[in-house]
Amino acid sequence: MKIALWIVFALVAALWTGTVLVSVELTGWLATTVASGQAGDVITNIGQWPVPAWLALWIDPVWIQGLQAAWVQVMNWLGQTGPALGSVVSWLIPLMWVVWAVVLLVMLAATVAGHFLIGKFSRPSGLKRVSA
Repeated sequence: MKIALWIVFALVAALWTGTVLVSVELTGWLATTVASGQAGDVITNIGQWPVPAWLALWIDPVWIQGLQAAWVQVMNWLGQTGPALGSVVSWLIPLMWVVWAVVLLVMLAATVAGHFLIGKFSRPSGLKRVSA
């Protein structure tokens, strides 16, 4: 049971890390686009972001299109702020990694607590109940 708990933790942690990594890549691309002076075309370009070759091997392109659509909505909202967009992107990537670390630590703490609870409430297989 403990092994299954750690396997689930590893899978969820890998999915969480992949999601943040894709978001960071997309944000980095966005920052480059904004810095190059193409801020007017950013919203259009987000929907046409080329999927990196390493990413296409691991993630379904349909999922990436959903992430791109979410970023288009975010950019429509941020586009109203005008020149502040460049400064928002500059602190967004470190914030994303901080949120990643906090969520991963919470998941790790829950897994460690589950590990000890499983050990406390399960009977060792070597001890058998003797009937009187």
